[in-house]
Parts: sequence; C-alpha cells; structure tokens
Amino acid sequence: MTETSTVAQAPGRHEAARHGVSLAEAFRVWARVAMLSFGGPAGQIAVMHRIIVEEKRWIGENRFLHALNYCMLLPGPEAQQLATYIGWLMHRTLGGVIAGVLFVLPGVISIMALSIVYALFGKVGIVSALFFGLKAAVLAVVLQAVVRIGGRALKNRIMIGLAAAAFVAIFFFGVPFPIIVLTAGIIGFFGGRAGVPAFQVGGGHGAAKGGKQVADADALLGEELPEHARPTAARALHVSAICLALWLVPVGALLVTLGSGNVFSRIATFFSTMAVVTFGGAYAVLAYVAQQAVENYGWLQPGEMLDGLGMAETTPGPLIMVLQFVGFLGAFRDPGALSPLTAGVLGGLLATWVTFVPCFLFIFLGAPFIEVLRGNQALHGALSAITAAVVGVVLNLAIWFAIHTVFRETWPVRSFGLSFDAPVLASADVWALLLSAAAVITMFRFKAGMIPTLAACSAAGIVRYAVGMI
Repeated sequence: MTETSTVAQAPGRHEAARHGVSLAEAFRVWARVAMLSFGGPAGQIAVMHRIIVEEKRWIGENRFLHALNYCMLLPGPEAQQLATYIGWLMHRTLGGVIAGVLFVLPGVISIMALSIVYALFGKVGIVSALFFGLKAAVLAVVLQAVVRIGGRALKNRIMIGLAAAAFVAIFFFGVPFPIIVLTAGIIGFFGGRAGVPAFQVGGGHGAAKGGKQVADADALLGEELPEHARPTAARALHVSAICLALWLVPVGALLVTLGSGNVFSRIATFFSTMAVVTFGGAYAVLAYVAQQAVENYGWLQPGEMLDGLGMAETTPGPLIMVLQFVGFLGAFRDPGALSPLTAGVLGGLLATWVTFVPCFLFIFLGAPFIEVLRGNQALHGALSAITAAVVGVVLNLAIWFAIHTVFRETWPVRSFGLSFDAPVLASADVWALLLSAAAVITMFRFKAGMIPTLAACSAAGIVRYAVGMI
C-alpha cells in the first residue's frame, strides 16, 4: 500500500526530519496503544488521546477531533481507523499500516486462542459456567453504552426522535440497519447544510475529560497540511487499486473456486458487505451481525454471540474482533473437507481480513480529502444524526441480547408489518435475571469498572457451578 517508490524507500527518514518522530519510535508507541486498548471504542479513543495528544504531543486537539469525526462517519471500527489516520498523518502510508495493524493484532491473537478453547471445551461444565456469568455482565456493558452514547448524542428533541424512530424501526419492524443509518445520515447532512442548530451537537466519543488542550500549532506535526496529505487523482487511483485488489481478489477467488454456497464464500461476502454498510460503531454493527449470523446463516446461537462479545470486551483491540469469533464458529461447524479446527482458524482469519482491509482503503483514500474539509457543517450534521440513530440501534442490541439470555424460549411475532421475537415469560431463567440485575446495579449504582464486573460475574457463574446449581 505504498504511494510512490520514494515514499516506500524512506518514509521514516523524510518525516522524522520534519517532526522529529522516527518510524521506530512510532512503532513502539502504537504497540503500547494497542496493548492498552481495552474497554470499547470510548476507552480506546481516550487512551489514544492521552498518549498521542497529551503525552507525545504528536498532533493537536483540533486535528485529533477532526480525524475522529471523519472516522465516526465511516463504516467499521472508528478507533482502529483513527489510529490508522494518525499513523498516516505522521508517517505516510507505511505509518498508517503499522498503526492500524498493531491496533488489531493483540485482539486477533487473543480472540483466536479463546475461540479455539470455546469450540473444543465450551460444553464442559466449568467453561459453560464461566460464560454464563460473562453474558450477564455483557448485558450491563451494552446498557452502559446506550447511556453513554445517549448522554452525548441526545441533546434535543430531534435527536431523541431519531433515536426512538431507529429503535422502533429495527426492533419491531425489522428494518435493515444500513437503511436506518443511511436515512439518518441524509437527514443530518441536509439539516447541517441548512444550519439547523439541532444538528450541530457534538460528535464523536470526545477527548479525555480534564486533559491538556494541545493547540495544533504547538504539536510536533504543526497545523500545516503535510505534502503527502494533499489529495491528488493519481494517489487516489493508486491507493484504490492496491486496497481493492487486496480486499476483493481473495473474495472473488473463493466464489469462483468454491461457489457461492460454500461457508468460506459466505463468510467472505457477508463480512465484506458488513465492512461497507455498518456505520455507527461496534455495538451498532453487532446488533445487525448477531441477528444475521444467528437467524439467517445459523452459524451460532444467540447466547454464543454474547459469549463472543464477552471475549472481545476482555481482550485488547476493537470490539468488532468478535466477528473473528463468528467466522471461526461458522467454518468450524461446516468444515467441508478440512478438519473443524483448521476450517475454524481459516474462517476466523478470513472474517478479520475482509473486515479490516476496507478500513485502510477508507482512510488512505478519503483522509486527504477530509483534511481540507475542516469545519464542514453538512458532514457534522450527518455525524450527529447517525450517532443519535445509533443510540436506538444499540438499545435494540441490549434488548435482543437480554431476551435471549434471560429467557430460554421466544415466539415470533409476524403480523401487521411487525417482525420481532417476543419472550416466553414462563421460560425465564431466574439465575440469569438475578446476575444480570446485579451486574447492572454494580456498574450503574456503584460505578464499578467493566473489567471488574466481567470478572466478578464470571466468578459467580463458576461458583454456581461448583456448588451444583447448574
């Protein structure tokens, strides 16, 4: 993914001479960011802000938030894309590749190891007990995400109305997630363009509260536009050709050699589609993926999706790494001529590849144009509306997970345009309900952190198993 032969030969030397940060130092810093990237996108972005803006002073506050707003408008994991964007600003394409790959690498390794353990030993009593507790905590984490995003995005009646409409559309009527987000983005775009005040609320996850305000002029990169960040048609075509080939050639090869009905072809096409239509952050993505992977493809059960989300919550890297778990189980259970474990590993890596390669395309192709569009009201309005709609979508995710965790059975409602699964009240799992309630109280009332809550609920599940209550 290099831009020119000159850049490929000496990107680090050229940039270090201007802002003083060598490529080797950048590698170490991005590795540190990656290993500390727990807690979902808000926590990951806060870590990046603290290290990159406050501590290292590579870029200033305004440039950081401008890059974040663009990444929030993109499909895919905004934290990983933000790391790629800043790496590209500092050290061109190679810097972006290093930052983006390092950001996901710990998660790839961790989720793959946990997926193997889950597939081989998940039915063992103590492992099942651990994940039983983990599901309860995940419900509390998702509800906290609803409150966190809602508190930032729902600043007026229009934003509240967008969130409510998004929830009703996706939960009760089964409106596809991409249509909801696209509609919200169009409304916000024209509202922002018209200067409607309601669409000018803050976007993005924001910087760390109480942090130092570093002006762009005082940062190492400065406030001027770097030469490599100036958009040109030749550079755009070059980047597009390389990234599209890396992304789509493997997908096409699988379709031609294995056919569209093969599990690997389905993984490649489904997650490639997700990469371009899933706006609004990890929780919003998971709402759509969970329903499709469970109800349409049958790759896993609703409770297993919660297990995968619990893995992603407790390991470094983007929450979207749960898609590797989905791809792993899908291939593991339909291995064809391969052994289940080999198929699972390949399926997980394939899902990861087609999920993240497009992220590099979006940054390397779009960032040069975005750098010259600071303060654009139409883009800001689209961001605000999408973030509001995502609140409703994430609420849908929380309720969907809660239904399938607390209740053992559901019945489909399919009439008068409605399309949702209602819980069978008599099938309620009292222990799941109590543990979920305890997790919610612990996080909301006592302000316990995510990791301690996940650990405590997992321990409770194991204790329940040990005393013979499971």
